[in-house]
Amino acid sequence: MHGWIILDKPLGLGSTQGVSAVKRCLRQGGYGKGIKVGHGGTLDPLATGVLPIAVGEATKLAGRMLDSDKVYDFTIRFGEQTATLDAEGEVVATSDLRPTRAALEAVLPRFTGPINQVPPAYSALKIDGERAYDLARAGEEVVLASRAVTIHNLHSSPSPMGRGTALEERGGGAGALAAVLGAGAPPLHHPADGPPPQAELGEELLGEVTLTAHVSKGTYIRSLARDIALALGTVGHVTMLRRIKAGPFTLAPAISLDKLNKMGQAATLEQILLPLRAGLDDIPALALDPDQAGALRQGRVLAGIAVDDGQYFAMLGDTPVALVEALDAQVRVVRGFNLD
Repeated sequence: MHGWIILDKPLGLGSTQGVSAVKRCLRQGGYGKGIKVGHGGTLDPLATGVLPIAVGEATKLAGRMLDSDKVYDFTIRFGEQTATLDAEGEVVATSDLRPTRAALEAVLPRFTGPINQVPPAYSALKIDGERAYDLARAGEEVVLASRAVTIHNLHSSPSPMGRGTALEERGGGAGALAAVLGAGAPPLHHPADGPPPQAELGEELLGEVTLTAHVSKGTYIRSLARDIALALGTVGHVTMLRRIKAGPFTLAPAISLDKLNKMGQAATLEQILLPLRAGLDDIPALALDPDQAGALRQGRVLAGIAVDDGQYFAMLGDTPVALVEALDAQVRVVRGFNLD
């Protein structure tokens, strides 16, 4: 059992609980004890979607998943900001202002490309050795440094939209936002951009909107939602978050927790196990002969290999041997695999 099980993580389940579920199913199916299992990137309990679970030798590649891009669907509800920036936290700021679709579309390009964002106070980042969310829950002020991330693509997705009337819902304004602009929060609007667009009489106002974002590692969708709402002159929080892609893995091969349990009981988990190679679909294969494979397994360097510089997935026939790095016609092992 060496490869990947892609779990469609349900709401309320933590990533480590997902790992435990796979371990339990491996035991139930009689696949043997001591099989290594790990996840390829944390997914919040309040989020659903793609959670890659590495099994056996695939755990050696789980670290690469942490550095991979992710794609999320998420819904922002306008008018209330919470302490956690999602539906779980208490409301800390409100605004009567609701954005128009035109205003939203005008703002999204500001959040595409390299940007800086302040992570949520309720996050797993450490401050002096303690988790930020532990400090926040204890009532301490949490100030996190801004970090550079990249939003490769950001666009609205089809979803039922909240409706309102311009004359009834426009109002509120920046005065109602003062409570949220505390330590570490971004400024309201970009100073060079002027005030946010106002609704024309009769324009539809959005109570909520669903967006899709393709982001780099380290991006917090809750922070992105907060900043988009602030740039629109209002506040907001995430009510739905679903990861639809993590690295090379999509929802297509993902299975529910119920199906995982049934296949564990039936000892048919190998039917849903993706090969080790699936986690490296962006890396070309390098075919080896038996002598070369033996040398790499011993940790030796292969010389005189006529390939371009870069990483390769070294194979002996259909058997993965190692993830390797080629430089100046020399090939060195980055991660070796103990497979027959």
